[in-house]
Order: sequence, then C-alpha cells, then structure tokens
Amino acid sequence: MKQRSPIKKLNLEQPINVFAACCRCSSAACCFFLSPLSTHPNWSRQMTAHPELNFSSLLSPTYFCIQLYCTGRSKLQNQRASLNKEIIKEMRMRAGAENLLKATSNNKVKEMVLLELSYVNSNLQLLMGQLEGLNSSVDVYQNAQETANIPLIALGLKETKEVDFSTPFKDFILDHYSEDGNSYEDEIADLMDLRQACRTPSRNEAGLELMAKYYSHIPLVESRFFSPNYQTGIFFTWYDSFTGVPVCQQNLSLEKASILFNMAALYSQIATRSNRQTTKGLMEAISSFQKAAGILNHLKETFTHTPSYDMSPAMLSMLIRLMLAQAQECLFEKTALPGIRNQFNSLMKMAQEAAKVSEIYDYVHQSMIQTPIKDNVPLLWSTMSQVKANHYRSMAHYFVASALLDHQLGPNDDEDQQEKTLSQVYDHLPEGRTPLDILKKKDERQCIGKAHIRRAILGHEEALRTYALCHHLNKMDALQDILKASHERSLNKCSDNENEDDFTDYTEAPDIISKTEHKAELEVPATIKVKVNDFFQRLGPLSVFSAKQRWTAPRTIRLRPEDRDLGFTLKGESPVQVVSLDPQCSAATDGLKEGDYIVAVGSTDCKWMGVSEVMRLLKDVNHEGTDIQVVSLMDSTPSMPTKSATFCGNLPKTYSMICLAYDDDGKNPKSRKVTKKSSFLSWGLKNKLKSASTLSLPTADWNKPFPSFPSSSSHNDSALY
Repeated sequence: MKQRSPIKKLNLEQPINVFAACCRCSSAACCFFLSPLSTHPNWSRQMTAHPELNFSSLLSPTYFCIQLYCTGRSKLQNQRASLNKEIIKEMRMRAGAENLLKATSNNKVKEMVLLELSYVNSNLQLLMGQLEGLNSSVDVYQNAQETANIPLIALGLKETKEVDFSTPFKDFILDHYSEDGNSYEDEIADLMDLRQACRTPSRNEAGLELMAKYYSHIPLVESRFFSPNYQTGIFFTWYDSFTGVPVCQQNLSLEKASILFNMAALYSQIATRSNRQTTKGLMEAISSFQKAAGILNHLKETFTHTPSYDMSPAMLSMLIRLMLAQAQECLFEKTALPGIRNQFNSLMKMAQEAAKVSEIYDYVHQSMIQTPIKDNVPLLWSTMSQVKANHYRSMAHYFVASALLDHQLGPNDDEDQQEKTLSQVYDHLPEGRTPLDILKKKDERQCIGKAHIRRAILGHEEALRTYALCHHLNKMDALQDILKASHERSLNKCSDNENEDDFTDYTEAPDIISKTEHKAELEVPATIKVKVNDFFQRLGPLSVFSAKQRWTAPRTIRLRPEDRDLGFTLKGESPVQVVSLDPQCSAATDGLKEGDYIVAVGSTDCKWMGVSEVMRLLKDVNHEGTDIQVVSLMDSTPSMPTKSATFCGNLPKTYSMICLAYDDDGKNPKSRKVTKKSSFLSWGLKNKLKSASTLSLPTADWNKPFPSFPSSSSHNDSALY
C-alpha cells in the first residue's frame, strides 16, 4: 500500500508560508513559517512546547485548508459551530426532562422537572438570540474599503459534523465487492479530506470549484456504497443556519441539498465582498447574486421536502427574492455609477429604476414578515429590507421632483418626448391633470414637484425611524450616513423651492410606476457539477460494479487452451462477459458459467479492459494455462425503503432520536439503543400536539402549532425523508 504524503502539492524542502497557502486567511496576523516537517530538528520539541498548536489538524493533507481563526468570517463561522453544539446540548437536556415528566407520577418530581424545563427554554432562547446576532453580522462580509454603498446581506454557511467513511466503506468493499477495504484507504481519506475542506471554502472561485467538486462526487459515492438493502451506519448531520436545529439522516439527499445551499451562500458572500465602486465589481456582485438565486431555485425545485427549515420551500422562496432584490440594487448602482445627468429624461428614468428596487424590496419584506418565516429570520434582515424599500422609494420621488422643479419646457425641448416620458411615469394623475398641463403650466409643475419632494422627505424620515428601531442595524454607521445624507438632500431641495407667499398645498404626489431596462434574472451556474475522476474507479465501471448490483465473490478458473480454443467467446465493453460457453471445455468443468464477467487474467486487473485487450492477454497463455478470476451477477432481492433518521410516525421531523443518541466523542450510533417516542422538540406543546413538526425553535408565540410538510418516498431524490 502506498504511503500518503502529509502535504500534497508543496515543496517540503522549502519553508512553508502558511499565510500564502491558507485558503481562508486575509490577515497578516496569522502569517508564520514552518520549516520542512520531516527535517526540522526542533519539530518535536516545538510540538511539545506548544501543544495548543495542533499542526497536524491545522493542515488538511490534500487541500491544505488551515483551521485558524484568521478572518472575521472564519471567526463568525466558528462561533456558529460552537452555538450549534450548545443548542444540541440544551435539546438533549430538554429530551431527558420531558421523558422524565412523562414517566413520573410524583408531583414533587414534576415540579422540579417543570422548573428545569423553564431553565432549558430560557437558555435556548438566549442561544437563539446569539445565533440571530451572528446572522445579523452582515458587516463582516462587506468590502473593507467600501463605505459609500448600502450594506448587503450574505447567507452564512450551514455547519456540519465530520463524517468518518473509513470503517463503513471498508466493510462494504469487503462484503459487497469482495475486495480488501484496506487497499482503498487513500481513496477514502481523499474523500474525507475533500468533504472537510468544503466546510471552510475560500471566498472565491477556488472555493466554489471545491464545493462543486465534492457535489459531483456525491452521486458517484452514492452509487458505489449506498444500497437500498444495506445500511452503512453513516449519519450526515447538518445544522439549520437560522435556528441551529440539527438534522441527522443516512440519506445522501440531505448532503446534496446542504452543499447546494452552501454554494448559494458562498456566491452571496462573494457578491457582498465585491467592490461596488467599480463597474467590474458591480458586475461581479450582480452575477454572483443571480447565481445564488439560481442555485436556491434549483434546490427548491429538486429537493421539495427538505427536513431542515432553512431549506423549506417558503424560506427558499424568500431567500431567492432577497438575492434578486440585491442584484437589482446593484444594477441600479451600476446605472448610477458614471453619474446621473441632470436632464429631464435621465432623471425620470432613474426614478423608475429606483421605484423598481423599492418594489422588489417591498415584496422581500412582506415575505419576511409572514408566519412562520418571521420567527426565524433575523430582525436585521426584515428591518433592512423595509429601510431599503422606503429609501429607494424616496429616491424615486426625489428624482421626479428634481426633473419637475429644476427643468422647464423650453423651445428647444422635445415636447412630445417629455409628454410620453411623463405619462409612462404615472399610472394616474391627481384631479384630472394631464401630462401636458404639468409640463407647460409652471404652477402645476411646481405643485406636483413639491408634492414629490414632500413625499421623499416623509419616506426618508420613515427609513431613519425604522433604522433606529433595530439595535443590530444601529451598528452600521455607513448606512446611517447614507440615509441622513439622502434626507438632508431632500430637505435642501424642498427649502430651495419654498416661497413665503405660497399657500399651503395639500396635493398628494402620485405613485411612480416601476420600470427597469435590466431586470435581475435567475442564473444557474454551469459549475454546479464539474467533471471529476471517481475516487473508487479501481472497483470497476460504475455501470456494472455498483451498490445496487450484487456479485459473487471472485472465483478462480484455470484456463488450459485446447488446440488454441478456450471454449467460449467474449462480448461487451469493460468488463467483458463470457458467452457461447462450451459445456465440455475445461473451463466449464472448472466452474466457469455462461454470463460470467472476467475481472482478472493472471495478476492483471481487467475490469476496465475491452474484448480486444482481454483477448490479447489470453492469446499469450501457454500450454500450462493461466488463472482467471470471474464474478457472477446474483439475483436481486426486492429493495426495501431506505430508513431515514428523520422519518417517524409518517410526520417529518427536523431532528431525530438517533441524532440525539449520537455522541460527540465519536461513538458508533449503532451501539446505542434508540427507542422511538414522540418528538421531544415540540417546544412546549402538550400531549395533543406531541407528534408536531419541529421546524422552529421557541419564540414569543411558541404555543402555536407548527406547519408540517408532506412526506414522500425516500427513493425520490427530491425527498429527504
């Protein structure tokens, strides 16, 4: 067996700049040098003197992913992982307390248990608040040099537990493929390294390529090792990015869906990091947000019954709208980046563009305040959506006011064009006014223009008031400066057009029709799936040697050519199949059967060889003969449904007793006896609701029943139950 190199693609004869190789770091604080690991004379002494620096765990053997607290984003992700562990700890305590409450009849014990449950609920509420704070830390994802743009929202990566494929895959290779599982240690380790690296991807194309590579490997691994008739004992645990509730399943569909979600999250983080002061940066942000929305839409259509609430159809629909709204906002910024010409038509065009951004953010805000999404979405998200809706609506009214107050219809102006432009801005005009009257009559023009600037001022004041209500939003000084500057600009415009002799005018400004020349669209990136080399291709062609097809153990047959006649012919591609077998030949006497597949000739593996290559090997057989190894396809037994850890009582759950029993210290969950009981995560629901779904953690109205999702077959790729 070949030895695995501790670090690949690095010259160990030169000092290793960990800062340069780190895929997560952008801070010089973690820049340090390692001498060649195998030759450094003080390596063992340094490891003894500094046990806290576990370099063997810091360096991923294949992908060199450094697990250091380097950047604000990585710190945030590590805090999320710690919170998830605390949440599952409290949930276990909750489970034990509820079970004791059901089992005991002693009133004094019940009182003590109820008191303990109240403490657990309080702790969970506190942890949920901290998790919401992490999801509200949008400033971490912004471009560090950017202070002139409104902050954007990025999705956080879903956290997962490490998965040890080693023992289950080795056992399956031995039982199913009749090969030595230890000979595949390198391939299994490469797969585990790839999955581990996907937990901390770099925020660039390399990180996206890494996740796409693992996503493309999942179907190959599923075909090789996951059979409907065989339980591998491998559990995939992923945490809800909003609630921290873990989902534990043996079904690989959860793994696929979670990787897709993280790819969308990574695209959103790339978009928020882009420099929006340049056209190139804005184009990158627009494309990344559209790709994030496209992946989320693909996830919504492909996996229709996800047990994790952050991937439920309602939540995904909201996230898709949010990504498209931010893409539309970047499109507006791209239009305004060269500068807005102080011309009537240009100002009216920008007014409709701003109204379009406001309209989309209105839809986003309305979807965020719907039950049960509002209980799980961070307050900062919904508040920022409301602030942006008011802000861009006010900007639209400011642009119209500027067009009407600062410009008069002159003899050289195109009257028909301006009339057409104005008629497209309004759905209706107040008191029967016509666009031509407003353009030609100065009083009418001033009246409508002032009405728009008053409405712009009111909108800016509402945006500032909403901003002040969210304490997480108050930390964003850049947003406050932009809102105050816009408000001040509208006030100045109003004061410049006020006359002391004017009577009080109560004309209300009409609504502005939203319109855009460049609409944000869903964009599914072509790199969701990439071409990869199967880690386990030594097992043979996947179309033949898969988990669904059962094979006999390899049998050794002695071939002795008789008058250069083997007594059979070969057909098919790789591997070749025995046909037209002469029952009187020596090979048939030795046990060769019609339809057998030849997997080896002598010491040469020929699973991937065609007929011509195998015949070339057989022609070289001398009179003493040679041994070949053959396998036979066994009768397939009726497949049974794959058991899912999150399926119980025909109701979908976001957590399971198996996940609860699975200990963090690496113990095998199979060794624990799991009793199926009603869900302990009903969050205060009484016996009448003891089988309710657990799609959200306790909130102010946690006594309300939770929505349930329909269950479906576990064999359907779109169903995760």
